[in-house]
Amino acid sequence: MKPLVKKIIVAINGSQSSVRAAMYGILMAKQYSCEIKVLFVVDVETIKFLVSSKFFIQEEKESYTDALRRDGKTYLDYVEKLAVSKGIKIESELREGSVWAEVIKAADEYSADLILVGGHEKNGDILGSLYSGGSRKSVAATARSEIVNYANCPVLVVHKPEIEALFKIS
Repeated sequence: MKPLVKKIIVAINGSQSSVRAAMYGILMAKQYSCEIKVLFVVDVETIKFLVSSKFFIQEEKESYTDALRRDGKTYLDYVEKLAVSKGIKIESELREGSVWAEVIKAADEYSADLILVGGHEKNGDILGSLYSGGSRKSVAATARSEIVNYANCPVLVVHKPEIEALFKIS
């Protein structure tokens, strides 16, 4: 029987839940001999919205985008180190665009069999919240929802806070 999962892509955004999803993916890759790729998307679409809504001025846009690029590289490097600690080779990529669209595009290009995303963050998501139509909705929650709804492969939302302890002992 052909394995159900041979290639996993993990979307990280710097939140604790996304790092836990990466740990979960690394353990899956180790246990099931899967290939794994981790992806960080600099959300330039939300930044454009913030500039057009006058939350940011144009000069802040570049500074904020550069800071997100540096953060993304830092998180990708961290996850790569986690993978090495478990003897797993991992591919990483930094992209820019709409988070959900880039994750789906990357998964398609990678021929992923599974996308892993972090679950709900109790203290809010890394990019905070936007107000639209009178309702408050976090940027990460919106991206997660769009990934789940439009991905061309299964999506697993990882809700496993105890994964850090499991990661250390395995």
